[in-house]
Amino acid sequence: MALRVLVPSTELAEAVRGPGIEVAVWHIDDDESAPPAADVLITERPRHHVNRPRVRDVAGLRHVHLLSIGYEWVLDHLPAGATLSNSRGAVEDATAEHGLALILASLRRLPAAAAQQRERRWAPLWSTSLHGSNVLVLGHGGVGREVCARLEPFRPASIVPVASHARTTGDGVQVHAAPELPGLLPRADVVVVTLPHTPDTEHLVDAAFLARMHDGALLVNIGRGAVVDMDALVAELAAGRLRAALDVTDPEPLPAEHALWDAPGCLVTPHMAGNTAEFVRLASELAAEQVRRLATGRTPLHLVG
Repeated sequence: MALRVLVPSTELAEAVRGPGIEVAVWHIDDDESAPPAADVLITERPRHHVNRPRVRDVAGLRHVHLLSIGYEWVLDHLPAGATLSNSRGAVEDATAEHGLALILASLRRLPAAAAQQRERRWAPLWSTSLHGSNVLVLGHGGVGREVCARLEPFRPASIVPVASHARTTGDGVQVHAAPELPGLLPRADVVVVTLPHTPDTEHLVDAAFLARMHDGALLVNIGRGAVVDMDALVAELAAGRLRAALDVTDPEPLPAEHALWDAPGCLVTPHMAGNTAEFVRLASELAAEQVRRLATGRTPLHLVG
């Protein structure tokens, strides 16, 4: 009997198709019709929160493979007995690269320069820089490690990774523990959030956290929007005390009337850090490998949950 697989695009259908594999295209956001029965669902993270429970609508579902690292959104919607895997190894580089772009654009005032270009106004700007800055990276998983690696060539004064528990990595990097944050934050010129959304991380970056950051410091979030208390951040931005560069927000999509759009010193991108052609290639190759493994009774890679 063929393995029935649902994928979100015709391009991915071509990548995973093979002997003993029956492929259908169904997108969790874009298809209003009920999904066909399937053994395997390959899906993106829904753009709209209300569509997350649709995973449960797939009759016969035995495995879900996510085209992302983050998997917290799907845990409450997995059918009993279904296994889950993610695209670890495919998206970390793209996300870290976007994080670095946000840092550089914000520190070097590229949004202000772009505004001057639109006005055809030549007025050289002064800025801060990564060179000589103290950078705190919150989270030392795949994305956090890749962010740290990309920071090194810019010669910051320090790169301080922080995770739930202190440890020294195999290559000698000292990772600090989350309880050390009150003492670490006042020195940080840039704070990069790479954390997933869990009960422990929700609103970790709250008013007290932000208050410990020094005037003019930059908060960058490429993790999950709910890690940051958006009301507290908007208050700091409105006061002109902090800057922010956000690829993720809470809620998403960000409503047109939300204060973040016009907040001073805030750069917003629409959750696009992983959206690169190279990510698509790597994620497609991984999805095809997952399907081949499932079709031949082998254990999928990167099981989570």
